[in-house]
Amino acid sequence: MGIKWQLKVIKADGTVEEYLHTKVIGAVGNALNGIGQPDICVAEQIADVVTYFLYHSQNRRAVTTSEILSIIKAALTTTGYEEAAVAISEHHFERKLKRCRIEVISADIQELADVEQLAGDEESGSRSRWDKSRIVADLVTKHSFCRQTARMIASMVEEKVFSMGITLVPASLIKQLVLGDAASVLRAQRQLQTV
Repeated sequence: MGIKWQLKVIKADGTVEEYLHTKVIGAVGNALNGIGQPDICVAEQIADVVTYFLYHSQNRRAVTTSEILSIIKAALTTTGYEEAAVAISEHHFERKLKRCRIEVISADIQELADVEQLAGDEESGSRSRWDKSRIVADLVTKHSFCRQTARMIASMVEEKVFSMGITLVPASLIKQLVLGDAASVLRAQRQLQTV
């Protein structure tokens, strides 16, 4: 008897999206790669176990991202990949820490004179915590992107912000990164349609 419903994932920001088996393969693959043992076959097998467990335990229709992470870590540990389980935990907490440390200042930095807004005290500009779900919401509501594409663009932008190593990011920079990554994604989608 096959599964006739799609498992939903409750993200940390409260949004809900469809469960994607390929994301679990990617997470496990990255964990294995992080310990110097890249093996796509093992990643696929462990992801199969995780997906099977999620669909066949307690007739659940929705699962949180933290529950998925816990199940992935348990699957890695019980299959002899304890180091990968530790690596995926460290990666998760490192990203969480980066998100907590980054603030967005609502400033339009165009020239050197505008940099004073970044160097000024905390009251000089409106600041907020980094939250990639704001990018997703903006792309979905204002620009009619599908949620999955919007999440991919937001993740690409987040990776760039993280790699810069800065803790105060002007909103104008985020806008430019979003525009660049959205253009790249749209170009790739058009190329796939012509193939």
